[in-house]
Amino acid sequence: MIDLLLTVGVIRRLREHTELLASSAQRVVGGGPMQLLEEGTQVADFAATTTDGEPISREMLPATSVVAFFSPGCKPCGAMIPEFTKYAATLPGGRAQVMAVVVGDPRQAGEYAGLLTPVARVVTEGFEGQISEAFKSRTYPALYVLDGEGKVVSSGTEMTVLPKPSMR
Repeated sequence: MIDLLLTVGVIRRLREHTELLASSAQRVVGGGPMQLLEEGTQVADFAATTTDGEPISREMLPATSVVAFFSPGCKPCGAMIPEFTKYAATLPGGRAQVMAVVVGDPRQAGEYAGLLTPVARVVTEGFEGQISEAFKSRTYPALYVLDGEGKVVSSGTEMTVLPKPSMR
């Protein structure tokens, strides 16, 4: 009887933990604390190639650029992409003003890249890629607004950190 009560208690506790994990607002790689560059931080130099074959680097980003990080398998990322693409489509600079980085297994990145390509310059890379390292990105989704010098104006995991397009 005691074994049965203990088993029921353990199962209840596992369900609670599963629900907590499922409702997590973001995915943090490695189980560590959320990592985002803070306002005023200079993004390190990087150079990469977009899925369209175009070179991209920090110096090539226009003033007031939006940079987004997504990872396949991250449920909050999948949920944010439709809202993000609608937002990016309204920016006056078009896709040249937006860079989306899909981080993770390249075989799984294609779906996200396909959704983002119409509104952003898309780069796919592994977790240790140049852009991920430049932003010290370990949290997904992650959103940044950069000024013309490559400094972080705002950052976060919610769309609310992005400026309203009409205010540009």
